[in-house]
Amino acid sequence: MAARPLVARQPNERLQALIQEAGCSNAGLARRVNMVGSERGLDLRYDKTSVARWLRGQQPRGRAPGIIAEALGRKLGRTVTIDEIGMANGKNLASGVGLQFSPTVLGAIEQVCELWRSDVGRRDFLSGSAVAASALVEPSRDWLITGPDAQVARTAGARVGLSDVRAVRAMTDALVDLDHRFGSGHVRPVVVHYLNSVVSGMLSGSYRDAVGRQLFAAVARLTELAGYMAVDTGQPGLAQRYYIQALRLAQAAGDRAYGGYVLAASMSHLAAQLGNPREIAQLARAAQEGARGHVTPRAEAMFLAAEARGHALLGDARMCQDVAGRALSALERAEPDAGDDPPWIAHFDHAYLADELAHCHRDLGQAQAAARTAGEALDGHPANRARRRAIGLVLLATAQVQQREVELACHTGTRAAELLGSLRSSRGAEYLDDLQQRLEPYRDEPAVREFTARLAAQAS
Repeated sequence: MAARPLVARQPNERLQALIQEAGCSNAGLARRVNMVGSERGLDLRYDKTSVARWLRGQQPRGRAPGIIAEALGRKLGRTVTIDEIGMANGKNLASGVGLQFSPTVLGAIEQVCELWRSDVGRRDFLSGSAVAASALVEPSRDWLITGPDAQVARTAGARVGLSDVRAVRAMTDALVDLDHRFGSGHVRPVVVHYLNSVVSGMLSGSYRDAVGRQLFAAVARLTELAGYMAVDTGQPGLAQRYYIQALRLAQAAGDRAYGGYVLAASMSHLAAQLGNPREIAQLARAAQEGARGHVTPRAEAMFLAAEARGHALLGDARMCQDVAGRALSALERAEPDAGDDPPWIAHFDHAYLADELAHCHRDLGQAQAAARTAGEALDGHPANRARRRAIGLVLLATAQVQQREVELACHTGTRAAELLGSLRSSRGAEYLDDLQQRLEPYRDEPAVREFTARLAAQAS
């Protein structure tokens, strides 16, 4: 990639210090950067001369600074930001806001409120930041080894009571329903402004310990929702910050089960989207270990399904089958005890599990099983799960492509595209893009040409 100079073309002392700390040679760093780039689908060809230029003050373009930070972070075993490597280039894209699992409750409040303020007031500042797999794994370790907060009560600010907590829960339920029906592009700005303008005042208010625990639990759920919506609007770097803070808020609530959910349902799925299969299984196992004895069978099934996704992406069919079988068994045990499930896991039914298994079979190249489980998911998802049904249709179409049923796949894909046309969902669009790529070898067939033209017309 071509390079541009830093503003003053000063030697990059920050990068030099980190290279020395990592014990890397210039050639070694170049190799690591090229490797990380390859994982991201980039053909980088840096060498020791490239690193020497960076040390003299030049800065590579595009995604390269984030990839350099990721490569150094892996070597150091911690998160490294673009600021730390001296490549923010005056844009502050690598602000640490929201990336830390705070050791104190007060620090957690300050950090999550600053995240909300930054998201509202400086959206480009945060959405442009790179996502680092280590930034997901580190907080999971902190969560696993951190003891419960002794107390969360506050005596400053306006009084907060249980009616305020109920209001946050009701708002969350309403926003979840809107998100399912219309996609996050329509809803996320409302969530962020509510967090920043209303919820931040509650966290900074005065409350008893028991009320505070419930408040932190409610805010953790809404913060996780904002993170999911960041994923669905194509902002994974922002999503990781919300997920980390949701995990810390769950810790303050004393809710180990929900902390496990954030790891398995949120961080693990983000790692899947980013193509980091080892982190998927690692985060899901951390959820199982940290929430052991605190979850219902339904939540256990979800945690196991997340782990199975990781094994599938790693190509380990045996482990995937074993863990998926345990997930099915756990969900069978859940049926008689459905009333014991907390609200955040009540949605995870046989249709959702079939959806997860369809992903596993797709990634393992098991087309027949992928088609069967995608069909089971579609049979079980109600009409108000519009985005989930659309994704299920794409999974079914993908399985049909794998079975060389190209015309049928295009028909199924068209149904998915029609459904996604009523949503604002980057995640759904990414699934359609993946389907188009899988159809590329059959691009000359009439059904594929017609399907591609229909998508192009819909996008225009």
